[in-house]
Amino acid sequence: MIFIWAFIIGGLFCALGQIILDNTKLTPGHVTSLFTVLGAILGFLGIYDKLVKLAGGGATTIISNFGYMLYKGAYEGFLKKGILGFFTGLFTYGGAAIVSAVVFAAVLTLFFKPKD
Repeated sequence: MIFIWAFIIGGLFCALGQIILDNTKLTPGHVTSLFTVLGAILGFLGIYDKLVKLAGGGATTIISNFGYMLYKGAYEGFLKKGILGFFTGLFTYGGAAIVSAVVFAAVLTLFFKPKD
């Protein structure tokens, strides 16, 4: 059943992004930022935890999960170390995503050349 929920939740996020792109003048970069902030807001409201439990990979493989991870790390850091922990905890969970994106991008540049 989790596969069905993953498909539904992930599909709804993707459909929402496509609707925004088709009906506004926002660029894909704007929508990416919007979804990252949306993930952090949903995490703050306690909704994203429920989405992850319900849909698993359908909620954790999309860009809104990055915002949720930033929020989660910052919140846990704040609880442990106060305001300094807020800043140091930001990349507790999101750091792996950032490092892997940079490493994969660097490796792919060895094999592919940009078009002129």
